[in-house]
Amino acid sequence: MGTSARPELRVLTAAQLVASTGDGAYIVTSALYFTGVVGMSPAQVGVGLTLGWAVGAVAGVPLGHLADRRGPRGVAVVLALATAVAVASFVLVRSFAPFVVVVCAYGAAQTGLSAARQALLAGLVDTASRTRARAALQSSHNAGLAVGAALGGLALHLNVREAYLTVLLADAACFVVAALVLLRLPSVPAAPVSSDPRMAVLRDRPYALVTLINTVMLLYMPMLSLIVPLWIAQRTAAPTWTVSALLLVNTAGVVLFQVRVARRIRGLADASSAVRLAGLVMLGACGVFALSSFGSSPWSAVAVLLTGVGLQVAAELLLASGSWEISFTLAPDDKQGQYQGFFGSGTAVARMLGPALLTTLVMGWGTLGWVALGLVFVGAGAAMPPAVRWARRRATVDGAGALPR
Repeated sequence: MGTSARPELRVLTAAQLVASTGDGAYIVTSALYFTGVVGMSPAQVGVGLTLGWAVGAVAGVPLGHLADRRGPRGVAVVLALATAVAVASFVLVRSFAPFVVVVCAYGAAQTGLSAARQALLAGLVDTASRTRARAALQSSHNAGLAVGAALGGLALHLNVREAYLTVLLADAACFVVAALVLLRLPSVPAAPVSSDPRMAVLRDRPYALVTLINTVMLLYMPMLSLIVPLWIAQRTAAPTWTVSALLLVNTAGVVLFQVRVARRIRGLADASSAVRLAGLVMLGACGVFALSSFGSSPWSAVAVLLTGVGLQVAAELLLASGSWEISFTLAPDDKQGQYQGFFGSGTAVARMLGPALLTTLVMGWGTLGWVALGLVFVGAGAAMPPAVRWARRRATVDGAGALPR
């Protein structure tokens, strides 16, 4: 990574760390706040969150396009402040309808902010260093989540309304601080107006296929946050605290090793191979998680589950590093915002559809469901290299020139 980009990367990392600290506290407390304090049913919360991430998935492209045309720094600052307003508004929610409105605003602001930050990164860091820079940001993101989750745990321990409200306001304050930190970055010029269609990414079929494949791979997210905890509670002899141990291993693994793995990715060929390998490793993780239901020893179950999450985090590191390289390299430089917004919509879709799909598959089918899920990961990983080759050929034919191998 060029030395000239390091000060900017430190500022981006600081903004990411502050924002994700607020996110971590929000994530661990929000469900109990909305059900226990606001008084909504779990089904209402689930429907509201699904609608919110659906809006986020749709909003990512136009907000990313706005970042391209108005400059990513200013748009990122505005969307960080919009996220702060949305989070603070949860304090005023008393019923389902206002909750849906606020959570939709939250989903749109979060998805748009992610796209704008990616465009900002692309504008500040040279092409060869983007994946490694993105890995550094991901490490800081996970570190912030861990700190925030610990702070949120205090609110869960107190379990009073005032503690939950404090978490929400602290989360909002974190995004205000993140916006102020982003203002320290140099301004990235807006992309020049071109004759291409305004939403060119929506017509880029190879990039859409790559995004779809990545979305399927992102089903590991609800697998770890929802399915594995349910599996532990209902199908294994492991104690419930194992859930926290697995999340700690996952977070620590990303913080410690994401940058190291990203350093090995030096082009589209390496990136495609990493995603393909991630699918195979994820199959192994699914198989090990399935084995955790056999036997009656709690400690044996814990050991098997820790092995499974070790494989899962290895696959996550490979997938993240490969997908960042693919998403940046295949996107035109003057359209990074809208392309990153489109690629990032896969996260919202996985969060939106993944819980229902994986609950039906794994909790309904048991061991066979784990195997089927693992084969889905293998198939998606295997599909990525030919999809990337198609996208590379399409870019060359369209006059973009030869892309890095």
